[in-house]
Amino acid sequence: MTSLPSVVVGNTLKLESEFRKHTSTSLPFEKRNFIATHLDKSLEPVCLDFREALSVIKDGPNFESSVYVPLLQECIDKSSLSGTQLIHGHIIKTNAHEDLFLMTFVVNVYGKCGAMEDARKLFDKLPKRNVVTWTSLMSGYVHNSQPELAIRIFQEMLEVGAYPTNYTLGVALNACSTLYALKFGQQVHGYIVKYDIEYDTSIGNALCSLYSKCGHLDFAVKALWRIREKNVISWTTAISACGDNGDSARGLSLFVEMLSDGIEPNEYTLTSVLSLCCIMQAMSVGLQVHSLSIKLGYESNLRVTNSIMYLYLKCGWISDAKKLFDGMEKISLITWNAMIAGHAQMMVIAEDSLSAHRSGVEALKIFLRLNRSNMKPDIFTFSSILTVCSSLVALEQGEQVHAQTIKTGFLSDVVVGTALVNMYSKCGSIKRASKAFVEMSTRTMISWTSMITAFSQHGRSQQALQLFEDMRSVGVRPNQITFVGVLSACSHAGLVDEALKYFEMMKKEYKIKPVMDHFACLIDMFVRLGKLDEAFEFVKKMDFEPNEVIWSLLIAGCRSHGNLELGFYAAEQLLSLSPKDSETYVMLLNMYLSAGRWKDVSRVRKMMRDEKLGKLKDWSWISIRDRVHSFKPDDRSCPPCGEVDILLGDLLEKARPLGYESQGSLEVTDEKDEETTFSSIHHSEKLAVAFGLLNTPNASPIRVMKSISMCRDCHNFFKFISVLTAREIIIRDSKRLHKFVNGHCSCGDFGSLL
Repeated sequence: MTSLPSVVVGNTLKLESEFRKHTSTSLPFEKRNFIATHLDKSLEPVCLDFREALSVIKDGPNFESSVYVPLLQECIDKSSLSGTQLIHGHIIKTNAHEDLFLMTFVVNVYGKCGAMEDARKLFDKLPKRNVVTWTSLMSGYVHNSQPELAIRIFQEMLEVGAYPTNYTLGVALNACSTLYALKFGQQVHGYIVKYDIEYDTSIGNALCSLYSKCGHLDFAVKALWRIREKNVISWTTAISACGDNGDSARGLSLFVEMLSDGIEPNEYTLTSVLSLCCIMQAMSVGLQVHSLSIKLGYESNLRVTNSIMYLYLKCGWISDAKKLFDGMEKISLITWNAMIAGHAQMMVIAEDSLSAHRSGVEALKIFLRLNRSNMKPDIFTFSSILTVCSSLVALEQGEQVHAQTIKTGFLSDVVVGTALVNMYSKCGSIKRASKAFVEMSTRTMISWTSMITAFSQHGRSQQALQLFEDMRSVGVRPNQITFVGVLSACSHAGLVDEALKYFEMMKKEYKIKPVMDHFACLIDMFVRLGKLDEAFEFVKKMDFEPNEVIWSLLIAGCRSHGNLELGFYAAEQLLSLSPKDSETYVMLLNMYLSAGRWKDVSRVRKMMRDEKLGKLKDWSWISIRDRVHSFKPDDRSCPPCGEVDILLGDLLEKARPLGYESQGSLEVTDEKDEETTFSSIHHSEKLAVAFGLLNTPNASPIRVMKSISMCRDCHNFFKFISVLTAREIIIRDSKRLHKFVNGHCSCGDFGSLL
């Protein structure tokens, strides 16, 4: 384990005199006259080639090595390694290499140009070094993403008795932050405390960043308060730390204190604060920050505008976000990505499926505009738009995006590959999902988990479990979500022994604490098998109170297997949670209505009124040739409704000889709690499927989205229709994916009961 050398721990060291007084955040080079006053104006690097400039420099009694500094600075500005090497060779030729300051500067330039091997070789050849030389090499390693080597150099520096400056310690702390090396960072902090320099601004900022990245927010904020002269970087670091560590309210509070302290925020402060507003959906604060940004002159700043736009999207202010977007003179790819990702996020937080669908369609339109702008999408664009296609079950659009990833060379990226697996799976094409997974050049834990979950959701339990074993055999460690997919696969196949084995493996071998989703999978398994007593016993073993999903599973199982006594008990437990979902109450109403328990029906209706829950909004929609067609129950507004009615009637007549029996649904239709039985022949998903059968080629699958759960009758009906039409019928309802093929559904016929 990395630690400070014993010379530091065991002895009292003296700091260089400039250590305590130096507060600059730049390298403390020796004060010299860097301007080569004796060089003619025509020698400025911007006017001459490096070779031309060097040809004028002659060694002599009046020669000053500082003439190289402007040329070396030009190398930094242009990231010119060849220029640096050329100048370095000329320095040796003129014997200027004996100037420690100049050679230290060359080390620094090599680092800035990404040539750390050259920097280290030069460093090792120097006959003497000072603290600036050591710090330059350390800074170079941090700049080039080699923080472990920066720490090693820091240790070597201390071992030879060199004394660090505050900037040196700041670089060491930054290296620790990058490596999340908390223990070594704490040792450096101890060194800082020993010499009473926590008050220094650059050191305090570095400490705040270290503790933030290592998940110690309280220590990060304490580091802020110890700084005597807090600058905008100090406050911004602490505010960002709050966001990174899940305490957004504290971050906003620090922002208020920063303003009270008279510190003017910069663009990074504003974007950090707007990010906190996004997390908290604090629109009122966000509006004030927006006004402040305009007052401070950041109205046209791309970073700030993107953050404001994303906040508006996150809080549902679509028109305001669009107004900002359309009013921008220059739109960067980051802006396009923010708009697409914002609409994708809107789909997640939408109040209903129809609103989510609208947001998704708008995201696709924005992506189309991006392509027409001649700007090339990146991996973030493709990842977001593929997520949108997944949620919309928009396979055609997803295939087009897939083709574009191949054309642009992003297909090999693991993020894009994983997004493709999810997209094909959620659009009902498990074969293409599997093909996308197999073709991935590299796979992460998320990639493996996505494919395991895909097999599970499509009812391919054995393939899911085999893939899990393959994942373990190649040394990839599963997480909580991986085991949800594994246990779900066991549940679908009724593999009780295997499920319990994997459950124990998760706890004992991988030290993963079970969460509600793991218990839900096991309870789902027992319920599917009719082992209701075992299911209720398992509930008692849980370390936490069951949620609405658990009780809903138990109620569905009790109804399916005819155990109404346990079903009514589970219903009481569910009602005690005061659920907010209309579908949950409808399920309970159907159970009480079928049993003739009118008092319970009245009670549930009253609870719905108290919770201000309206009727279920039953909508279904299907996308055909880039056009979306939506339907509601008994919809007479669609142009070919006559053809749809005729087809449904014909399919109904053909399904009956095969064993289909239409099941009427019970529902309370007025305030007097009267029972009404009605036909489900014109439920929205049936209309959408019939429309799809009429308007798509004979062999193509039908893909429908539905805003609420499918009823039992529709679920049963589509099993027969998949046989009669020889079509795959894929329906994504509010609970899960249903893929009907040759009379079977991927949910194992249990999803329709919820």
